[in-house]
Amino acid sequence: MTRLISFLAHAVYMGTPLLFGTVGEIQNEKAGHLNLGVEGTMAMGACAGFMVAYKTGSLWLSILAAFLMGALVSLIYAFLTITMMANQNVTGLTLTISASPTGNLKLPDGVMSSLKNIDIPLLSKIPVLGEVLFSQNIFTYLSIVIAVIMFIYLKKTKVGLNLRTIGENPAVADAVGISVVKYKYINVLIGGGICGIGGAFCSM
Repeated sequence: MTRLISFLAHAVYMGTPLLFGTVGEIQNEKAGHLNLGVEGTMAMGACAGFMVAYKTGSLWLSILAAFLMGALVSLIYAFLTITMMANQNVTGLTLTISASPTGNLKLPDGVMSSLKNIDIPLLSKIPVLGEVLFSQNIFTYLSIVIAVIMFIYLKKTKVGLNLRTIGENPAVADAVGISVVKYKYINVLIGGGICGIGGAFCSM
């Protein structure tokens, strides 16, 4: 039983970057863009997050840097595919190929201590579920919070409904006065930023 709980807890841990990448890509797809550059965006976020953590010793600054780098890479993608009308698949794959790996460096002790598992009071004491879901690191908790917020945003808000309309039929969205280009840019950038955070998890 102990091995099973450990396996499930590790599965949640290892699934964290996948959740970041999935949520980011879903936001892109809801805007009508199949971004095959998710892996490259995560790789660049990994580089930025790791280097900022290495230089500053701040976990939160590294997460912010990873988000901004992911958004910057997505800005390039957005400009090429939205403004210049370039092929989405080719552009995304090009961004993935161009991404650079992180070097072999050691993070400061302060950052490493911030990455340790955090036991949520009371919830972490629940048999099985406590260790699997409520004794994880800050990245895992952050990924779950972002996923929940994104669900509410897409399903329960008017802005999310507008975004889904754009993804399904941009001509109709434009006809009813929705700013298609603005929505696409904003959501592609945010989705890329989320992917960048997932990359930071991988490198850190």
